[in-house]
Amino acid sequence: MADAMDEDLRELPQRLKASLWFSIGKIVDEETLRLDTTATPQFIGAMTEMVWSQVENVAQDLETFSRHAGRTTVTTDDVLLITRRNEALYGIMRDFVEKEQVAAQKGKSKVVKGKGRAKK
Repeated sequence: MADAMDEDLRELPQRLKASLWFSIGKIVDEETLRLDTTATPQFIGAMTEMVWSQVENVAQDLETFSRHAGRTTVTTDDVLLITRRNEALYGIMRDFVEKEQVAAQKGKSKVVKGKGRAKK
């Protein structure tokens, strides 16, 4: 059983990269149709490698930020820290996080707790 889990873990990056390639291919296809142009499979492959490399770098940075803060879980603070050098992206991400926090608070306030024991 452990061997199967190890094999799944080894195959996971390949499966993720294949999914990324597929998604990028769909986006490129849509854009080439919109722009009435073409893109080669090599272009899609190069774009996939570039995005994969960026994702790996961001993941490592997020892990480093959370470890530095003494946590084992990446939080929205870590994500916002990643975007600090890109003001436009930081603003978009901050607004999104704030909206999600407000929505979460509204969801918590709607929870109605009963009083006493349930009637039989």
